[in-house]
Amino acid sequence: MAMSTRGGGDDLEENHEINVTPFIDVMLVLLIIFMVAAPLSTVDVPVDLPGSNAMPADRAPKPIYLTVQKDLTLSLASEPIDRDSLGAKLDSLTKADRNQRIYLRADEAVPYGKLMAVMNLLRAAGYLRVALVGIEGAAPDPNPAEP
Repeated sequence: MAMSTRGGGDDLEENHEINVTPFIDVMLVLLIIFMVAAPLSTVDVPVDLPGSNAMPADRAPKPIYLTVQKDLTLSLASEPIDRDSLGAKLDSLTKADRNQRIYLRADEAVPYGKLMAVMNLLRAAGYLRVALVGIEGAAPDPNPAEP
């Protein structure tokens, strides 16, 4: 059996085309990964979320922090405060500007109902713009304590 080679030597012919086979293999692997991961990223609880067209709020130059400590005592601007005098003290700090945002910080041991009671105090005082403060970048507790 005879073999013929072009050019008559051991030189291989140059190929000027791009080999796309490795690119296609990588794309198929990525497609499979996204097909498997996409159903895992959806939420199973159906909720009709309200729409919002509000612009992101700028931070106040001197924010007002209301802190709920573990023993349920309140501190306004690092000063202990009585629940009955909360509205008056906020009015003096904000110069009765009830559109100013109040930053609410709470210890993670504070029960949800007690935190809502503090938010109701703020609402009764006329302060409806409340921002909840948390630690940025902290992972949530995967097994929160049940009441």
